[in-house]
Amino acid sequence: MLAQAAEFEQRLASGEVLRLCDGRILATVFYEPSTRTRLSFESAMHRLGGGRVISVAEAKTSSSAAKGETIEDSARMLAGYADVIVQRHPAVGSARALADAADVPVINAGDGTGEHPTQALLDLYTIERERGALDGLTVAMVGDLKNGRTVHSLARALAHWQVTLDFVSPPELSMPPALVAELRSRGTVVRETSNMDEALQRADVAYITRIQQERFITPDEYLKYKGVYVITADVVRRAKPGVSVLHPLPRVDEIATDVDNLPNAAYFRQARNGVYVRMALLAMVLGAI
Repeated sequence: MLAQAAEFEQRLASGEVLRLCDGRILATVFYEPSTRTRLSFESAMHRLGGGRVISVAEAKTSSSAAKGETIEDSARMLAGYADVIVQRHPAVGSARALADAADVPVINAGDGTGEHPTQALLDLYTIERERGALDGLTVAMVGDLKNGRTVHSLARALAHWQVTLDFVSPPELSMPPALVAELRSRGTVVRETSNMDEALQRADVAYITRIQQERFITPDEYLKYKGVYVITADVVRRAKPGVSVLHPLPRVDEIATDVDNLPNAAYFRQARNGVYVRMALLAMVLGAI
């Protein structure tokens, strides 16, 4: 899939106009807010050529879910309208429930605090492009690792290569113990710490995540951790030379704007790469290649 994404990137850069998805329809159904994921999927479908998009951007309040419609009934209905469904939903396991009831491909665009597999794919693509390879890297994941679905998926994905993973978080927001045990059982070297500066001195990739306000029960609980880790240009200069800085975005205050113009600030390139990776995924599940 990474190779196919690279091919699509090259073909688009050459000015080629693709016509791979004539007559196909993508439905994007988002029960949680999204900018990058929803728009990059829709952009990917348009760039594949010939396809169409139907979308519900605020499905929690603007769809029949507000009237009590179940995921299973939504699946049967959507499968009659579209050839592939992309869903974001606040419940862990919701993508599986949709897929079990639908007779068209279903892509998980985030299920609560569970997984975000397509983000992991574009993260792999970005790391490979920035570093030249995936094997042999030390990757530091920083922030809310307990609730961060992006780091859950990326950690599992990186375990297919020879990597060392440094998990940096306050103890209360650490990576779920079951996931840490799973990674170690697969032979992945995992280190856990709350010391960001120490971890960044050995990291080839710093994957920064925000403290997610929407995952906390009270504002006071969120404020307890807000700003606990902040990446500035000075922090990057003290880190391992050339460390690549990634972030799934949106950022709040965890990466200062003085990092943006550093050559190793990769997060906006990372967001752009989502189009190529999601083009590859859509083309594959639709049988267009």
